[in-house]
Amino acid sequence: MDMSVSTNAKPTPRKAPVPLNGVDTPKLFATIAAVAEQPALAKFQFRANGQWMGGTHCQTTIAGFYGAGAEMQHPIPFTADGDHPAVLCGEDRGPTPVEWVLHALASCLTAGAGNIAAARGIKLDSLSCRVEGDIDLRGILGLSNEVRNGFQAIRITFTIKGDAPTEKLMQIIEQSRARSAVYDILTKGVPIEVACDS
Repeated sequence: MDMSVSTNAKPTPRKAPVPLNGVDTPKLFATIAAVAEQPALAKFQFRANGQWMGGTHCQTTIAGFYGAGAEMQHPIPFTADGDHPAVLCGEDRGPTPVEWVLHALASCLTAGAGNIAAARGIKLDSLSCRVEGDIDLRGILGLSNEVRNGFQAIRITFTIKGDAPTEKLMQIIEQSRARSAVYDILTKGVPIEVACDS
């Protein structure tokens, strides 16, 4: 059996990426290429400034960050309110801090999946996820040293539809999980310093 390959064969030209699923795919690939050539561009620092508003209400402002070698500003500052529901002695002026963690995880994973699908040329019809976190309040209420303060378990369920077989769609979700910054923070931990200026 002849397994040789003709040297006259021309490589199949790769299709140029086009915007897909609301993702500027050409810009995405250009960003990846730029960072590959200049790794220093990958160094980012994000910031959030929290302000106690009274009771269990806190308002966080997110305005500037460092990235791609320069200080940058969001077009407008973002504000997010956190509070506790009435049953937990709050006034429900915003989601609880642990619900914001679930939001961060849901947002990171779904945005990642949208980008990955676009990069692979897969058109998505719909993409959603449900994130649930179980917590036992005896820890944060100081009633037990045996119960952790944070979530004991988190479950994520995706619903994804697009113009690819189910196996390919599931690979998109798995790749999003593998590259998610928030998933990494939650599953591997990160050193945190706490300082106080008086």
